[in-house]
Amino acid sequence: MRKIWKALTSMKCAVILLVLLAALCALSSAIPQGQTYAYYANAYSERTAGLILWLRLDDAYHSWWFIALSAFLCLNLIFCNLVRLPELIRRTKRFGTEEMVKEAAAGFTETVGTADQESTADQQSAPDPEKAVSGIRGLFEALHFNKVSEGTTESGGRFLYAAKNRAGLWGAWICHLGILLLILGFGLGQFLQQEYAVYGVPGQTRMVGDTGLALTIDDFRVLLRDDDTVDQYEADITVRDMNRAEGSSESATISVNHPASLFHMDFIQNSTGWAAKVSVLKDGKPLQEEVLCAGESLAVKDKPELVIFLTAFYPDFVMDGGRPKTATGKLNNPGYLYTVYYQNKILGMNVLLAGEELTIDEYTVLFSDPQNYTLIQVKKDAFGGLALFGGILVMLGLLLSFYLQPVTLSAEEKEDGSFEIRANSRKGGALYYDRVKKAIMPLSGAGQKEKEN
Repeated sequence: MRKIWKALTSMKCAVILLVLLAALCALSSAIPQGQTYAYYANAYSERTAGLILWLRLDDAYHSWWFIALSAFLCLNLIFCNLVRLPELIRRTKRFGTEEMVKEAAAGFTETVGTADQESTADQQSAPDPEKAVSGIRGLFEALHFNKVSEGTTESGGRFLYAAKNRAGLWGAWICHLGILLLILGFGLGQFLQQEYAVYGVPGQTRMVGDTGLALTIDDFRVLLRDDDTVDQYEADITVRDMNRAEGSSESATISVNHPASLFHMDFIQNSTGWAAKVSVLKDGKPLQEEVLCAGESLAVKDKPELVIFLTAFYPDFVMDGGRPKTATGKLNNPGYLYTVYYQNKILGMNVLLAGEELTIDEYTVLFSDPQNYTLIQVKKDAFGGLALFGGILVMLGLLLSFYLQPVTLSAEEKEDGSFEIRANSRKGGALYYDRVKKAIMPLSGAGQKEKEN
């Protein structure tokens, strides 16, 4: 059990889970999501289609394997952090103490300030202890150690030491905590978030699912560049809470990548398409009139088994090899592709141009007034803030790990009055040791020795 526990709480296990999760998600990204068995069987093969549906690769982020791997990864990160927390607290408290600095294995050592200086036959200069200590303190200042402590060696000599970047010890731990919160926030958000799609043309009011919110599209604009390509989509919307007192409403202008938060829900400008007015006459007299977006249908009021479906709209209709298409995005020659169903069977399909009529027994159908509709995505994710906080912690952990390396520096006085400089960096110390070498150079003289472990 101890070996199993150790394996489950190891970083090796976390890396394996992350790699496996990333590989399966990458595989899923290459497979169209949310399609039917027939679609996959036609695109691949029947066996592959069965495998895709069994592995839930058609809905990766709600699949059993994604949930299981994410749960195991979360448990691993929780256990990793809990197991390492007491030791990390102990190391943080001990970091920079005289005992710790003396016990730390030196990554770089050099002796400076020896008495082996230039001399004449009659006179040899002796080291000045206070001047030597002053020079050593200058070394600490040059390396940006704000606080220098002083102790004694076993022989009674001076021992100067300092440490910095203690917060760097927490880099990996904070990064792991951030990943955990990021996974939890994303996972819980995917399963528990409310998401709706509302589309319509200016002037229409649509209910937002079962939220009790009514969305009115006040205006919708397609902004073009000088070359007539689309620059931006903008919608002016008003949202009213039907569960509250009359007059409880909020308004905003939304555009692509600029959502608005109304009644604690995010309203996102998602896409656009074409809509048209459909008029139905019976025996030449108006019977009903509705605005349909492409892909919508209406049932004839007094004959509901007769359904008119606006299949597609072509603003500049042309035929290309027997297939309808639009030559440009401008309303030069509007074409309305319709399908008529009667008792759930196709009665006919064709394209009507502006001014043309469709006659079905005593009914006449006309299409007119083409205009853009807007599709607005409405979301409420109670865990989005948790995922954002997790992402911030990940970045903070990485910054602490790579830019705040915990380092120590000590200077131990020897019997001959020289000082042995010892530098230690817990990891990645090459750059730190180079800085120490350069800072020592003004103190170095003849007869000094250097070694690196």
